[in-house]
Amino acid sequence: MTNDSVLPEHADNGSFAHLGHGAHGGRHRTRVQYLLAGDETVLAEMQALAATLPLCATGRIFVEVASEADVFELSAPPRMTVTWLARSSRRGSAGSGRACARGEAVSRAARAWASEMLCDDPESAHIWLGGDERGVAETYRHLTVGLDILPDHIHGAARA
Repeated sequence: MTNDSVLPEHADNGSFAHLGHGAHGGRHRTRVQYLLAGDETVLAEMQALAATLPLCATGRIFVEVASEADVFELSAPPRMTVTWLARSSRRGSAGSGRACARGEAVSRAARAWASEMLCDDPESAHIWLGGDERGVAETYRHLTVGLDILPDHIHGAARA
């Protein structure tokens, strides 16, 4: 299953253009962090979103794919880091001995990055999640419950 029905109904699939890329308030500028995370089923949407990011955007793009053979150069602003996560070279949950399921690697990576990088100012985050429902749901729950990020800051892939 590759939909993101766990996102609230108001979540959109548009670019980040409507969110505003500037800082919030007077002299003290808030650094906006972007997080795009998904698997190969939403790769075209991720590519389109990466193209709409401002040149000065900072943050992370996590793309989960089946194997290293699926990796290519994804165009993104210079301060955005693109990380490819190949399921074929990863394992499932620690100690399980299982292979990595779709959505598992991208969810782990997005949750770990968000916990470290978005803890100081979660209100300045612009987040887009897509792909396997299990991975999206786990990441969404971590962001909203664990990190107190408002659902308005989390967007998702287009619904089929």
